[in-house]
Amino acid sequence: KPSIKTDFNACAQKAQEQGGMSKQSMQPDKQAKFAVCGSIRVSQGTVDRLLIRLICEGHHPFTLVEQPGFKDFAAALNPQCKVLSRPTLKNRIAEAAGQMKTKMISYFGNVNYACITTDCWSAHQKSYIGVTCHWIDKETFERRSALLACKRLRGSHTFDVLAGALDDSHCHYRIRGKVVRTTTDSVSNFVKAVSIFGEQSQSEKAESDIDKCGPDQDTFNGLEYQYLTHQRCACHLLNLVATTYADIAEQDNDTYKRLSHAAFGKCQATWNKSGRSHTAAEFVEIKCNLELIRPNKTRWNSTHMAMERTIRIIPEQGEDAIRSVCEEFKLKMLSQAEIALLGEYCSVMRPVVKALNILQSETSTQLERESS
Repeated sequence: KPSIKTDFNACAQKAQEQGGMSKQSMQPDKQAKFAVCGSIRVSQGTVDRLLIRLICEGHHPFTLVEQPGFKDFAAALNPQCKVLSRPTLKNRIAEAAGQMKTKMISYFGNVNYACITTDCWSAHQKSYIGVTCHWIDKETFERRSALLACKRLRGSHTFDVLAGALDDSHCHYRIRGKVVRTTTDSVSNFVKAVSIFGEQSQSEKAESDIDKCGPDQDTFNGLEYQYLTHQRCACHLLNLVATTYADIAEQDNDTYKRLSHAAFGKCQATWNKSGRSHTAAEFVEIKCNLELIRPNKTRWNSTHMAMERTIRIIPEQGEDAIRSVCEEFKLKMLSQAEIALLGEYCSVMRPVVKALNILQSETSTQLERESS
């Protein structure tokens, strides 16, 4: 006796012979697409290059290639290709870095003038220095940039250590004598490095804006260094105007000093409470319908952004929302004079914030007149 499955298959075959459409024939485009994709063959070399690019650009750990999920993902895309092992991947990236450095050295041979930006920072109890080179392309007249160094800096950040690290980068890429300006922040170690290894220009002696030195070379403790032409970072100086130099106004007016300390002190206490407790942050989000921003001294414009977010609560949610937060945190409520002071602070600092956002961008770092 024939089964139900046999009868169903016979009926389906008869319907197809009579001009009916099967499920597969109803989706010709999708099936064709799969067929085309299945016929594409990617070489092992291409897969290796794309994997190296994925690791480098995404800052992924080398152990990514050892994870079972990643191996299954790669096998599903192309079962014929093999995933590089972690030691092989590490060696390939080192080889690619060496090849890129060789190309950059060859490219810098055709560059006549360049400028350098550099900075130092600490993270996880380790110090680092970064050096970036900028130049104008001769053919396209476009600004080009390349990272020359991002390496560990051991010991104290003294002026001779910084000068030595910069000189090593210049020598490695063979750009000594081509660097026309070095831009740094205004911290004393960089400024002292230039004042020791070079002569200050007349403009810096008068305005403290540019550190300049001659085109020759000098020695210090038996080491030879190239004289650098130093330019203080405009963004860093503008940030100092909005932070450190703004505090000077408190020295001339005691009333403003007391009002400023009271307003900023209450805001700082609120930011600390919400930043240290998830329950406090949830309470603020419920009452104010948004989260508070906690300022960070190393992040430009963060104080303005935090203050603007705090003031924004009043017109959107009313003063009762701020009052509820202060009562929950057991803090004093902002007075009308303090609220007015914070509003004026945001208004005064807003042009500085806009200028910093323009100047610290990667492209279009110029001020343009707004069209009326």
